[in-house]
Amino acid sequence: MRHSLTTLLVALTAAACASASSNTTSDATMQAPVTPTVSRELDPVYVAKARADSIRHPYTQADVDFMTHMIGHHAQAIAMSRLAPTHGASPAVQRLASRIINAQVDEIATMQNWLRDRLKPVPDATPMGMKMTMNGMEHMMLMPGMLTEEQMKQLDAARGPEFDRLFLTDMIQHHSGAVSMVRDLFASYGAGQDEIVFKFASDVNVDQTTEIARMEKMLAGLTLGITVE
Repeated sequence: MRHSLTTLLVALTAAACASASSNTTSDATMQAPVTPTVSRELDPVYVAKARADSIRHPYTQADVDFMTHMIGHHAQAIAMSRLAPTHGASPAVQRLASRIINAQVDEIATMQNWLRDRLKPVPDATPMGMKMTMNGMEHMMLMPGMLTEEQMKQLDAARGPEFDRLFLTDMIQHHSGAVSMVRDLFASYGAGQDEIVFKFASDVNVDQTTEIARMEKMLAGLTLGITVE
């Protein structure tokens, strides 16, 4: 009898302790501060890892040179296009110029970010080429197709139909140079394997080849006195 009573008391004591422990845990859970969940895309650790993964793709000096040189190339196309609204350009030429600005401003940012992520020098987007030092003297180097300072002055001096003619002629030259830069990139051993470089260079090739064909038609229409979109 005494053994049964002792067993019963032990059981009741254990049940009471378990209940108290459960209540304490529940209260602690209710009172504990809730840690906000950070979106994976905003987590610094995730961002750093994603950046490291992206940089792991192979790239060559030819890729670096292409992205570096194309910044100034794009900058000149933008400078040319920004003349259209103030120089009496036709609506068709103004629409073309606007498309060039919208596309190439974003592409310059892409190129600068690509270089920055790889700890490479990031050039300013200047429209008259890159500064190069040779034999202790500083020179401005133009990329393929880029207009000389004299050509830019001639374009700036033109108005109306003459501006349209010069703009289309000069931009065909300019775009052709960009297409040749893409061709040289892909002809370089090991170049163009980086995902961003490959996509960007391929887009430049397709977009600017298409625009060259459109501008040639517009130029022919200008000569014949008809409007070609």
